[in-house]
Amino acid sequence: MTDHIDSLVRGRDAFRIARLALAQMEESQVWPTPLNFELWLYAISDPEGPIGREIYRLVNSGQPLTDAFAEELAVEHLPRLRLTEEIRDAGDQLTRQLAAISSAISVAQISTNEYGRALEGASRELAQPTEPQQLRRVIETLSISTRRIQKENATLETRLASSAEEIKRLRTHLEQVRRDAMTDALTNLANRKAFDDELNRAFEVAHTTGKVLSVGILDIDHFKRFNDTWGHQTGDQVIRYVASLLGKASVHPRFAARYGGEEFAVLFPNEDARTVTAALDALRDDISCRSLKRRSTAEDLGVVTVSAGVATLRAGDTPQTLMERADKALYQSKNAGRNRTTNGETSLAA
Repeated sequence: MTDHIDSLVRGRDAFRIARLALAQMEESQVWPTPLNFELWLYAISDPEGPIGREIYRLVNSGQPLTDAFAEELAVEHLPRLRLTEEIRDAGDQLTRQLAAISSAISVAQISTNEYGRALEGASRELAQPTEPQQLRRVIETLSISTRRIQKENATLETRLASSAEEIKRLRTHLEQVRRDAMTDALTNLANRKAFDDELNRAFEVAHTTGKVLSVGILDIDHFKRFNDTWGHQTGDQVIRYVASLLGKASVHPRFAARYGGEEFAVLFPNEDARTVTAALDALRDDISCRSLKRRSTAEDLGVVTVSAGVATLRAGDTPQTLMERADKALYQSKNAGRNRTTNGETSLAA
């Protein structure tokens, strides 16, 4: 669903849909906050979906769409906000565990101090001539204090072990949340945020070491035709198909990501533009060598092709200018007839 919206707001009808969303919000007296606008785009895109049903149910009943309702709807149905909520919950649990550990340690410190005072008192008494009865009383006092400190230490060990196990579980959960936040749900490739982070890291390495860094941007040709003809689920099938082949062709240290909609980006550390152009040409051939069928009906979807652009890091470049050159090369491929790769360093379509 998120992928559908991403394509929708970058398509030919984007501004018409945006105006329709604002008109409906104004008619329903809903403030055009970023969250409300995003929810309304989902509702217009899929009126029978969970967000659309809830919003139009509220509108038709004459009830107001409050900020609290919008936030609850978003947390339940928007992946990025679900992740935020999971991180917040994990943080709250971690805070409680740390508070419990701190409390247990404070109690243990008090008990240890008391036990120390008991030992000190016993030492003073034993340093003087002591009657058997008095000696027995000192030993009994020490025995009671020792049993108490042993019991409290055992309790502390149990609480610390339990907290350590819970913190380990939270760490594992947060690591999964972090991976989810960096992964595109439709394709299981890295997402735009993960790509930007990796691009900055690879840029710093190349800038420091003087090694080569190239980037490729790919876009599915005539993708809107698939959506308009067969529907968005089939469009998603096409995106997953391209992503699967791209993933196989992008083994480490290459780094592939879904950059947005039907567009993908790949980092090529230590590979120059000529080598990358050849690699993307091979990928294009692999993508276009078979005809896809619609899963639900087995209807023939035809051949899928992609266009690509390549750029290599130059002196004085920033990550942004590197991506801009690759993007410009991609559009040269589009303008030259699609289904081709353009080496942005030579501006020759392969």
